[in-house]
Amino acid sequence: MKDFRKKDILYVFLFYLFFSYIYRIVLWWNSGAYKDEGYFGWIDLKGYWLTSGMQYLFYLIISVLIWFLGIRLLRHQKTKFQIIVVAILIPIAVYVVREFRYELIDYLGQGRLRGNGEVWDWYIPTLFMMTQFGFYFAYQYFRENQKKLKLEGELRTAALKSELSAIKAQLNPHFLYNIFNTISASVPAENEKTRHLIAELSDLFRYQLKASQTEKVTLREELDFVKKYLALEKERFQERLTVHVDVDESILNEMIPPMLLQPLVENSIKHGLASLVEGGSITIRIQKKNNQLAFEISDTGVGVKDKKKVFEKGIGLTNTKLRLEKMYQTTLELSDNLPQGLKINFSI
Repeated sequence: MKDFRKKDILYVFLFYLFFSYIYRIVLWWNSGAYKDEGYFGWIDLKGYWLTSGMQYLFYLIISVLIWFLGIRLLRHQKTKFQIIVVAILIPIAVYVVREFRYELIDYLGQGRLRGNGEVWDWYIPTLFMMTQFGFYFAYQYFRENQKKLKLEGELRTAALKSELSAIKAQLNPHFLYNIFNTISASVPAENEKTRHLIAELSDLFRYQLKASQTEKVTLREELDFVKKYLALEKERFQERLTVHVDVDESILNEMIPPMLLQPLVENSIKHGLASLVEGGSITIRIQKKNNQLAFEISDTGVGVKDKKKVFEKGIGLTNTKLRLEKMYQTTLELSDNLPQGLKINFSI
């Protein structure tokens, strides 16, 4: 029973033992047996078993049955529905146990409540079991509330850490952006190419800073960022890298998430072209089809044989895939780029 721990089961047992002895004392005192047996006659185990122990053992067994039928089997239902079912089962169970116990006691020739007194063997057990299951539902609510409070605390802590990480993510590009501008200003005028490269790198960090503060940018801004990134890569690869951008002017003002294309382009260079002596080309093609933006990033690199495992290695591809699934319920499609290389397609 997953709902109970060993300690909880012990508490239930002690609960029944305590009240069975209370009931035993009441019956013993009410019968006047103390006059013959003395004031400690209620301790007699045989008398306890016949007068109350047996009865409360039956109620313990029937309580487990009620718990199983009204709570365990209905664990996926609302608590309110469980309470209604338990409230219906209790009087039925009390009646069945009472009648069975009366038959057994009469057969054994033992005393029991009779006449109008029989109502107490209906009222007291019903009240007892209602109280018992009331405690159970209250305890379950307490445990669930404690779990909820703990989870909320963990979420607040996680949110605070995320907020601090976001602040750090904003500070680092901002700091580097300013440093690059300072370095660029200190480079002699005759090294104009170096100054230009530093300025381009500074712009990349400025865009990254903007990307951390906004949810959408224009396609024009995203392409400008990617082109500057590719320009820096071209300084490294020289003639080994060729870039083609095929985008219609009419869609440049469309809004897209920032930093969407750069990880895919970086993946093509790092894993597709970098290892080739002759280098290769990257093509970025974006079109509007059926009121959607269709993106295609293709390269002439080494390609990918196992296209499923690629998401287990590349952080950029994996993060972009997750962003697309969460924001647009779409995903990245990887295919071979003929005659060689990799092609990545997605639509938003």
